[in-house]
Amino acid sequence: MLTTPKTTGSFESFDGTPIYYEVRGEGEPLILIYGIACIMNHWHHQIEYFSHKYKVITFDLRGHQKSNPVTDMSQLTMEALAKDVFALMKHLEIKQAHFAGHSFGAPIMLKAYDEKPEAFASMIFINGFARNPIKGMFGLDVIEPFFYFVKEQYEKQPYMWNTLWKLAVDNPMSVYIAALAGGFNLRVSHIKDIEVYLRGVARLNLEVFITLFEELMEYNGESVLENIKVPALIISGEKDMVTPLRFQYHFKETIKHSEFVLVPYGSHCTQLDFPDYTNLKMEKFLKEVSSKK
Repeated sequence: MLTTPKTTGSFESFDGTPIYYEVRGEGEPLILIYGIACIMNHWHHQIEYFSHKYKVITFDLRGHQKSNPVTDMSQLTMEALAKDVFALMKHLEIKQAHFAGHSFGAPIMLKAYDEKPEAFASMIFINGFARNPIKGMFGLDVIEPFFYFVKEQYEKQPYMWNTLWKLAVDNPMSVYIAALAGGFNLRVSHIKDIEVYLRGVARLNLEVFITLFEELMEYNGESVLENIKVPALIISGEKDMVTPLRFQYHFKETIKHSEFVLVPYGSHCTQLDFPDYTNLKMEKFLKEVSSKK
């Protein structure tokens, strides 16, 4: 398959923070939003596949990769992330788009939809959540207390913890730890994709991660789910331990007229594990949405 040429750029969002983006293809806009501490590479299968029929837009969340530096660290909020989405659309002169969000990309989509529903033609949720997914993660209630312990220690010794963060993430064992945690299926995901992801995580400022992670835990978009009126597709990895099936079933039960797809053996990064199957389901959904316009 031929690689679609890309256009890259950066613009200043509402507070002056630069937001980096990439655009490929022509047609109806499809905006892809990755999760916390993730990178555009998480979408590379979808970018290549859909850019032959759609205008595919990816961007770095504020504080991530090339969307740096954050002008005001107090603006690491769900509201700010939603504003960045609308600033991106304004910059590219897009009034309405299809959206796909993975993991933390889902609550970002929900917050944006709550602010401006007319900007959405449709919504695709991949292993997403609408409220704190940390409680009971891996069947335990230890993640949240551990997070607040790390946050407290970080505030006392930020330099040391930034160093530990990079050392912990940027080493060969992290690939297997990430897989064991349900983030990837090593039998089908390419090791290179996981390594690229971990290098991206290592470059992330720990203060950015801690601040956004706390936002993730505090956000509750349950009321937004009930009010979604555009077509929605929920894709769930059967073996996702990060956002287990109960979150995806809840999306299906709460969002009116939504479609649900279960991907056998899919991990938290279903779009990387089984890209062909995921792409076909997304394509079918998008075609049906467009045909009803």
